[in-house]
Amino acid sequence: MNRFWKGAMIVMLSLPHSFAQEKHSLSDLRWLAGCWQMSVKGRTIDEHWMKPSGGTMMGMSHTVKDGKTREYEFMRIVQNDDSSIEFIAKPSGQEQASFKLITLEGNKAVFENPTHDFPQRVIYYTVGTDSLVGRIEGKMNGKERGIDFPYRKVKCE
Repeated sequence: MNRFWKGAMIVMLSLPHSFAQEKHSLSDLRWLAGCWQMSVKGRTIDEHWMKPSGGTMMGMSHTVKDGKTREYEFMRIVQNDDSSIEFIAKPSGQEQASFKLITLEGNKAVFENPTHDFPQRVIYYTVGTDSLVGRIEGKMNGKERGIDFPYRKVKCE
């Protein structure tokens, strides 16, 4: 075997290790736990996340405008038996949707489901110690679209 093929085999044998997806634990998302709030155009949105426990993080969102509940959402982040992590959302008036964790770097998590209508991605990341951005993005009517939800940390009540 010549030098070229020996080098090529070494590179090929090392590829699976180089591209192996890093395994994460649900506890790597503990920075999301807490109570978060945003107010815009007369609407107040509260999003609460419990700390990881029993292989699950439980969350809920509640939108109030003019003193009435306008929207709500029940959410879970679960660690599956195969160690994959999944974001599961059940928004008011809609079917449940699941998104697999594809990236977790520091305090930024990206969940994706390319077959979902909109959004195809759900993203959470912190800004400093007292701010959280929730973002949904993907294609809608053939155009890329993104919506940010900039929250600030509040006392849980």
